[in-house]
Amino acid sequence: MNAPAPCKPIDILLVEDSPTDTLLTKRALANARLINRLHIVEDGVKAMAFLRREEPYADAPRPQLILLDLNMPRMDGREVLAAIKADEDLKVIPVIVLTTSSAEEDVLKSYKLHANCFITKPVGFDAFAGAVASIENFWFAVVTLPPPQGRNPV
Repeated sequence: MNAPAPCKPIDILLVEDSPTDTLLTKRALANARLINRLHIVEDGVKAMAFLRREEPYADAPRPQLILLDLNMPRMDGREVLAAIKADEDLKVIPVIVLTTSSAEEDVLKSYKLHANCFITKPVGFDAFAGAVASIENFWFAVVTLPPPQGRNPV
């Protein structure tokens, strides 16, 4: 039996440069039982600005979960993951690497950088939606997440 969905909306940060994968993720999350607010940035530089509440993200909420692609322009997902996990304020936010890569070195490097899990994006909407549903079920119905924190200075 699944646990009931939380009543408060969940803030999720999607760091993804592919418009197609962004659309698939939006659709998969829309099909879910959870009330969520999806925030999207297209590269690692914007992700770090969002997380640090730098302009133009000064009013950004602190996400309770980050879905992170690895292969992006400007600052790739590995660099973002390293920066998040090195930051005392941000490192408690669970980071799920959600990428097309299934390369063993990407999996190993992600876990060495303290990713909370690594998921290779399935091909096709139904498989992708199933993967997103399993992410939501585990991270929001099974796991106890740290409470959202206020606007702590960075």
